[in-house]
Amino acid sequence: MAFQPRRGANGSFVVAGVAAVLLAATANAPAQEFPEKPARMIVPFAPGGGADFNARRLSDQLSERWKQPVVVHNMGGGGGNVALAATAASEPTGYTMLFASLAIIVNNPTLYSNLSFDPDKDLTPVALIGEVPLVLMVNADLPAKDLASFIALAKQRPVHFGSGGVGTSMHLAGELLNAVAGIKMVHIPYKGAGVVVAAIMANEVQMIMQNVALAEGQIKGGRLKVLAAASPKRLAMLPNVPTFAESGLPDYRAAISYGIYVRAGTPAPVIAALNRSINAVLDDPAYRKQMSMLGMELAGGTPQQLAAYVAAERKKWVPILRTLGIKAN
Repeated sequence: MAFQPRRGANGSFVVAGVAAVLLAATANAPAQEFPEKPARMIVPFAPGGGADFNARRLSDQLSERWKQPVVVHNMGGGGGNVALAATAASEPTGYTMLFASLAIIVNNPTLYSNLSFDPDKDLTPVALIGEVPLVLMVNADLPAKDLASFIALAKQRPVHFGSGGVGTSMHLAGELLNAVAGIKMVHIPYKGAGVVVAAIMANEVQMIMQNVALAEGQIKGGRLKVLAAASPKRLAMLPNVPTFAESGLPDYRAAISYGIYVRAGTPAPVIAALNRSINAVLDDPAYRKQMSMLGMELAGGTPQQLAAYVAAERKKWVPILRTLGIKAN
């Protein structure tokens, strides 16, 4: 016998009522937890640099937590603008993340006059990862044993310093040292921080402001010398290396900071899920210990805190860029 829907007391079909309840329950049910498929993490520099180094550690942790691959995609070039443009053009789903060296978010709108995107409008902050203090490294053959003798040398002869690109933290740290120490080092930009280590080893440049973890082997092998750390206190990795303050420049500090961004328009629940996952990684005691030993001070927090951090950095660095007349070609 064919199924006959039964009418209720008010004449409506009971089946229709049940269906409406089921539809409402489905609509109000929480969406499946993000992510449901593999994701990618864009790094705006070549492999082997600090951003790549730290992005791969974070992506490994997220892959383990999500049970989904997080593929690191290096997109160097254009002072980070290639990666920024790719993220701005991605689908607003959260499956494309940008592991940003925050100097490019802070400085590129000032450095470049014809950007095809606006990082403040086309990207959305997710979480502040943290910062890594920079150290002053020189080629082992350079006759300087400490910061004072390096500054004296730079006043007597030409010294070239390398960076991962115009407007990067490494570049600005060198320009800031020029200003506070009264020297005139010449800047040589490269496509990524990892390339700069090879450049100083080949004596193409004599000094770099770099993350110590990227050159640990060369330092231990005696091929590079570390003269000073641009941090408030001595680094655990280099307890015998004095800070800039101890070496006579009390107001000099420099670090590379990192944050995660996605395409603007990404749904708020997805951003919240990404933020929760990233903060869970940053709060993991084993991960914190590992990154601390590598010199990184982890942060975490809300998207709003990342936005506030970038705004504060702009107030600090943009006037310096304009005063020094630094522009990208």
